[in-house]
Amino acid sequence: MKIINLDFHNRPVVTQVAEMLVAGFAEHWPDAWPELDGALEEVAVMSQPDRISRVAVDADGTALGWIGGIPEYDGNVWELHPLIVRPDVQGKGIGRALGRDLEAQVAARGGLTLWVGSDDEDGMTSLSNVDLYPNVAEKIMNIRNLRRHPYEFYQKLGFVITGVVPDANGWGKPDIMLSKRVSR
Repeated sequence: MKIINLDFHNRPVVTQVAEMLVAGFAEHWPDAWPELDGALEEVAVMSQPDRISRVAVDADGTALGWIGGIPEYDGNVWELHPLIVRPDVQGKGIGRALGRDLEAQVAARGGLTLWVGSDDEDGMTSLSNVDLYPNVAEKIMNIRNLRRHPYEFYQKLGFVITGVVPDANGWGKPDIMLSKRVSR
């Protein structure tokens, strides 16, 4: 496996990445990219020169996973968006390798912090389907992963929960914010 810049002109890889988005988000976040056309638009947006768009490919050039970065706060902070690994190769270190690669790319651009929003629209954590007010901080401190929510994957990469946006996706559907320092 190697990680390379995603070339938007490489139509086979772009299509593979878009197909991963549709399939990978279908179960828990079905409104994210419900069809291929929307996913192809996302890939095009992430191919803008100010963004980071990296793809893990196998020896044959087949896409295994994709990660993107969006600069914010004059480049001091970058949003990790999106991250997807093909379901049949998950658990083999591809997501971790993509995450580390993105950190290096962000640090090389002078970024200090990387953050990711990890929505819970499907009752996957103890923060879902409850009123997080009035004591949001206590509920964050006592978070439990009920159904393989990806926040624990990000924690394994060194991210920490730095906040939550209650009801971001409707009542009881929060966005969990995680951040990490990538350089100093």
